[in-house]
Amino acid sequence: MNFVCDDAIKTSHAQMIFYGGVLVGDVSFGILSDKIGRKKTFLLSTIITLVMAVGVAFSQSFLVFVILEFMIGAAHHGGFMICCVMSLEYVGPSKRVLTGIPIHIFFAFGIMYIALMGYLLRNWFYVQLAVGAPFVVFLFYWWMIPESSRWLLSQGKYNDAEKIIQRIAKVNKKKIPSRIIDEKTLQTPKTANVYHLFSTLEMTKRTIILLWNWIVIAMVYYGVTMHTGGNIGGNFYLNFFILAIVEVPAKLLVMATLNRAGRKKIHCFCMVVGGVACLCTIFTVLYGGDELEPLTLTLAIIGKMGSAAAFAIIYIYSMELYPTVVRNSGMGLSSCIARIGGMVAPYVAQSGDVVGGKFGQALPLVIFGGCSVSAGLLCLLLPETLNRKLPETVREAKDFTKKLDLDDTDKDNNKLKEYLSNSENEKGKIYTVSS
Repeated sequence: MNFVCDDAIKTSHAQMIFYGGVLVGDVSFGILSDKIGRKKTFLLSTIITLVMAVGVAFSQSFLVFVILEFMIGAAHHGGFMICCVMSLEYVGPSKRVLTGIPIHIFFAFGIMYIALMGYLLRNWFYVQLAVGAPFVVFLFYWWMIPESSRWLLSQGKYNDAEKIIQRIAKVNKKKIPSRIIDEKTLQTPKTANVYHLFSTLEMTKRTIILLWNWIVIAMVYYGVTMHTGGNIGGNFYLNFFILAIVEVPAKLLVMATLNRAGRKKIHCFCMVVGGVACLCTIFTVLYGGDELEPLTLTLAIIGKMGSAAAFAIIYIYSMELYPTVVRNSGMGLSSCIARIGGMVAPYVAQSGDVVGGKFGQALPLVIFGGCSVSAGLLCLLLPETLNRKLPETVREAKDFTKKLDLDDTDKDNNKLKEYLSNSENEKGKIYTVSS
């Protein structure tokens, strides 16, 4: 299929439908994951993505194409959200950055891979197959990755959780009691729904601030790419590659500093610096000529790096603030809301064409910058989560502002909570395991 000339508008329609699928998938797969488990839902998302991603290459009509694209958007991003959640639930506080940030670095590698395949193959059919086929590898994860022990505990499946924890300890050569879970004294968290994130004034404030950050980050991340990409001359594939590769140093910087300065400060820094860089483009555009265009592009790329770094942080920060019983649903809601930013981004990027002139050229980046600064400053109202135990229940999440540290464990279940927070094993290996 060729979407050119009079059919060019169909590409925009297809993108909108794809992100509509992402929106639906983030919510539906998030809820499903909290109900049937992370592992089963991930396998389901992988199968759907593989079948639809390969099938779309053979679609012969626009209707079939967009239906498949909708399902791909829902399944693949739903699976991505599950990966992010599981990466944090497998480990203790000091290892969350080490397991959480690399996922987003590989996201940038994926964008580079698409640019490379596009440059080498130059045919949509083969590019689509090259993008869809690698999902075969993820089918084998069923035998490689265990279910989240935190989710099993939240569902009262103590024996299954015990087996996984014992296996983790064995693989990492750690000595733990033969029975670490005492179901007689352990209280199973009450089941919760996503509306519990708005159950109190504090939780409502916290959730709204997080959701606003998700919207702004998505809008700036995609919008700056659209606006900057449309104003850079040269090879399209090279430009696309460059806009992806700048994300890697931004996220490596996050990995190096997040466990030192904390989530709140670093996230605020990335949002504010990226936002100010975008705002500063108004001066280079209004008061400079062509000679300042490289500086304008540099400022825009700094804005992109700030949003890319913030994207990685907000995943970890949100998951640490949401309780286990509703974590995946909360992440699904957050990512769903972020699609609003993704859908608004192209319109903001094109707003300059409506205004016209030099101010119109600077307007999109000014909007992106202003929103980024506001979201970053609002994060200062959130609690810090560095080296804090993940909240298991809604009540623990509500009490997060009391600054309970890792040593504030329940007397009746001290040995389990010590283990799950890795208070004795933080200097050891990462707690992952092949079943």
